[in-house]
Amino acid sequence: MIAPVRFTTVLEGLELTMGLGIHPDERAAPQRVIVSVRMQVAYPAPPADDRIDQVLDYDFVRSGIRALVADRHFDLQETLCEAIAALCFTDPRVERVTVRTSKPDIYPDAAVGCEIERER
Repeated sequence: MIAPVRFTTVLEGLELTMGLGIHPDERAAPQRVIVSVRMQVAYPAPPADDRIDQVLDYDFVRSGIRALVADRHFDLQETLCEAIAALCFTDPRVERVTVRTSKPDIYPDAAVGCEIERER
């Protein structure tokens, strides 16, 4: 049996305006949230033909995240991270995912965030 070939696919610094948080001012208006995702993806062989259908198309992650947050308010960054990880695992080739979220505008001197790592 031939071992799979692994690549890390990254979506870094996706800026969203969305509902996130438990405080009244966070519920009153959308805020800026930064999302980064790293996925370890296994393929049966390297993409020899230079075609997108041979690899994970990260467009599905970006558009999927945008759809997740479009009509929903998340109370917790932890819940948002879990939902994004579940989205990534809808592609069976994803073996491991790291999701990081950050709210850069909560404090004047620091961003606050959450990071999770999940593996099949």
